[in-house]
Amino acid sequence: MTVLYIKYKKEKAIVGDSYVRTRIEQIYIMEVKTMLLLLYPRCTTCQKAKKWLDDNHVEYTERHIVEDNPTYEELREWYSQSELPIKKFFNTSGLRYKELNLKDKIPTMTEDELLKLLATDGMLVKRPFVVNGDRILTGFKEKEWSDALL
Repeated sequence: MTVLYIKYKKEKAIVGDSYVRTRIEQIYIMEVKTMLLLLYPRCTTCQKAKKWLDDNHVEYTERHIVEDNPTYEELREWYSQSELPIKKFFNTSGLRYKELNLKDKIPTMTEDELLKLLATDGMLVKRPFVVNGDRILTGFKEKEWSDALL
């Protein structure tokens, strides 16, 4: 997110009654990266995670994991910075995972094939999914989130 910051300097000026006027001292544009939370709104674990973030005043940008599923490029970047095994990116309890019999297929597929598969369907991606700078969290484990985000 790009934010425009304007820094003002207050000056007192007296003309009859006293008043304060401001003048712009500095203007700059800054790129601000907020934490990204990918979730499926009807998922109860995602609802719990979102409530936990709100209760702990953690700022985030919410993204619907199915309507705006992660791209191959995003997944490749997140996977490379996560140090997690690629299986942690899969929603192994999901219907799509089971329908596609991925439990047996994953060990025979390449990393590239797996990332491309994840990019085809947001329901295959473990949720909630957090991207916080170079930190990636998959699933909601309160202690892990506390250690990483608070």
